[in-house]
Amino acid sequence: MSAKFELTAEPRAAKGTGASRRLRHSGKVPAILYGAGKEPTMVALDQNIMLRHLANEKFHTSILTVKVGGESDQAILRDWHMHPYKPVVMHIDLQRISATEKIHMKVPLHFTGQDVAPGVKLDGGIVTHLMTEVDITCLPKDLPEFLTVDMSALRINESVHLSNIKLPEGVTITSLAHGGDDLAVGAITTIKVVEEAPVAAAPVEGEAAAAAAAPAEGEAKAGEAKKAEAPKAEAKKEAPKKESK
Repeated sequence: MSAKFELTAEPRAAKGTGASRRLRHSGKVPAILYGAGKEPTMVALDQNIMLRHLANEKFHTSILTVKVGGESDQAILRDWHMHPYKPVVMHIDLQRISATEKIHMKVPLHFTGQDVAPGVKLDGGIVTHLMTEVDITCLPKDLPEFLTVDMSALRINESVHLSNIKLPEGVTITSLAHGGDDLAVGAITTIKVVEEAPVAAAPVEGEAAAAAAAPAEGEAKAGEAKKAEAPKAEAKKEAPKKESK
């Protein structure tokens, strides 16, 4: 059974962006309470209290008691919006519920047994969480805070699926109830080591190759010319001088 939270809300009449901005400046959060066959009610909640509640995982999957004036309703947190970069709650949607009507909500998954799983302890595999939450359907009284995923029996390259999750009484996984695929929620896989191949030097092509070859070819020809002229120079030095008559 989920935890219990009570919210005290103030009715508000003003609507629009300007009115919501002024409300937030005064330390309040604009919110709406709707559902259960009643007219939607515009309300305001305390900013600091809502920041603390939203930081609590249990708050997101709990049945909330919302008090507005002299009336009290049971509700769930359906949606909320935060400021892009400030710790400020911009808006909250609360949905009234009926004790006799089933609701569907996303609840977090808590993974256990990962450290003792044979795939990790014996085979040196790594754990991968493929899902962090799942949508369930149940009566409000059966709403769990989370679902436990047991990975203690998994070996290497094995996975645990939606159908393997042990569900509390009265709780069903929405997708499976509607014929959806039995998706994997966690797995133990092999650690892959990727070796990078050495990068070969790129061959010089086209004009660059010709430019690189030209100086070398010129030096070679100059060397051959010098070798050819060397014997002639020696011959001139060794030739005897003619005597004058």
